Amino acid sequence: MRTYGQYCPIARGAEIFAERWTPLIIRNLYLGCGSFSEILEGAPGLSRTLLSERLKQLERLGVVKSVPKPDGRGHHYELTRAGHDLFTVCQSLGEWGARWLEIAPENLDPFVALWSMCNALRRDRLPDRRVVIRFDFLAHRSAAREGGIGRQRRERYWLLIELGDTEICKTYPGLDEDLYITAEAEAFVKWHAGQLTWVQATREGRIQLDGSPSLIRAFPTWNARSMFAHIRPVSRSYGVTAT
Repeated sequence: MRTYGQYCPIARGAEIFAERWTPLIIRNLYLGCGSFSEILEGAPGLSRTLLSERLKQLERLGVVKSVPKPDGRGHHYELTRAGHDLFTVCQSLGEWGARWLEIAPENLDPFVALWSMCNALRRDRLPDRRVVIRFDFLAHRSAAREGGIGRQRRERYWLLIELGDTEICKTYPGLDEDLYITAEAEAFVKWHAGQLTWVQATREGRIQLDGSPSLIRAFPTWNARSMFAHIRPVSRSYGVTAT
């Protein structure tokens, strides 16, 4: 690992924190992702090889600790006391980003928003039975206006909820679907991020639901929103453009 060669705590801390993917790994561990596959799922684009290297590095540094699973297959990972302290840096960075950076088109990955929502569900409000929800995400609002919501290219996922546990499927799980949600990626991301209300999104047709009326009413109440949803973005004229 390359170093700055300085005694300054900012320089030494940055040598660890500023490594690519490290803040996201710390974030995922803080959110309760304990297995290798769970950490990986919440970081699309991160390779298995690089994740393995980063976890070993963070373990050597005392930021992460691992324990072999009882069945001997893989490890369970969690943050140490130093790791939890490091997450406060992640939180400060997130607060700065929520305040000063706009959500650009390249940031509108609906899978990440869905994954994030599943890690922040109000579990006490979930149904006491199995529910299967199909999501169809549309790419851009402008494209939807031009081509129509039915002709737009879609990303499709299924969310399985049972006994408070959730699972996101990228292929049809073979179960009856209880609720269908068609949404613009931008609207869904901004709703979870706290920058768009559910009333606005549904009234404008940017998020559409079909299925059981009780589930249609209940679904928006399950979303606990992003941990940064309370932060009001600075006006565009004063903000920073992320590239």
